[in-house]
Amino acid sequence: MTPNPLRGEAAIAIGHGAYVMRPSFTALVAAEEELGPLFALVERAGAGELHLAEMATLFWHCLPEADRPSRETVGAAIVAQGLAACAAPLRVLLAQVLKGSA
Repeated sequence: MTPNPLRGEAAIAIGHGAYVMRPSFTALVAAEEELGPLFALVERAGAGELHLAEMATLFWHCLPEADRPSRETVGAAIVAQGLAACAAPLRVLLAQVLKGSA
């Protein structure tokens, strides 16, 4: 599946496959329940204060539940790719949080 940037979707490589992250209302509410207000998360990211665990949690919640890898696997994928490579999908998800869909 190819991510649709108009829907705020982004892709991440995990293991030998690529997953599409979709920041649906349900996913964002679940992430917010765990991480606190999403606006504060965006502010921390903008200030360079986003924690690796927060990024992994947001990514994990935005993955499809049907075949979602474990949180540890998502975190390991972020570390394997490096923060610079994960910044692009993070920006897509956070932009969706801020501006919503058109």
